[in-house]
Amino acid sequence: MITYDCLSDTELAVLIAADDHGAFAELYERYFSVLYLHVLKKLRDKDEARDLMQELFAHIWARRVNMTRYSNIPGFLYASVRNRVFNIIDHKHVADKYLFSLAVHGTMEEAITDYRIRERQLAGMIESEINALPPKMREVFELSRKLNYTHREIAIKLNLSEQSVRSHVKGALRILRTKFGIFINLLFFFK
Repeated sequence: MITYDCLSDTELAVLIAADDHGAFAELYERYFSVLYLHVLKKLRDKDEARDLMQELFAHIWARRVNMTRYSNIPGFLYASVRNRVFNIIDHKHVADKYLFSLAVHGTMEEAITDYRIRERQLAGMIESEINALPPKMREVFELSRKLNYTHREIAIKLNLSEQSVRSHVKGALRILRTKFGIFINLLFFFK
């Protein structure tokens, strides 16, 4: 009967490569606790640390024929654990960035959609109020604000004085401001 606790790490590695379950159990007992505490310190999650350790030892057993290549078993185990911890941290970082970008993108899309709906509603309300203006006032206002004619051009086109054109535009704006307040100025300013 082999006493595994008296064997060196190198001797255990040779036995593990030869499918010795007892040697593998001894390696597990020697290093699980110290490596687990190291992983727990880095990840700060008991379940995640335990899962990483189980995955590490399952990986070692699956590739046990390669165990004799490692002359420094503790160094190999530590490096394996370190790399797996880095992979988990990197994966979390990428996942966090992805979730953040989804949240920001989703919020932006909702805001843009909401803005466009409200803009269309407001434009429709303003258009109906413009249509409710007296005919001559509406015609002057539309030439001024929609087609960007100057007061002089409107006066010539409609055979009115420039003062009459100014009065019609002021009257239309006064009526629309009482209905819509500052929104009317912003809408016509940005169009």
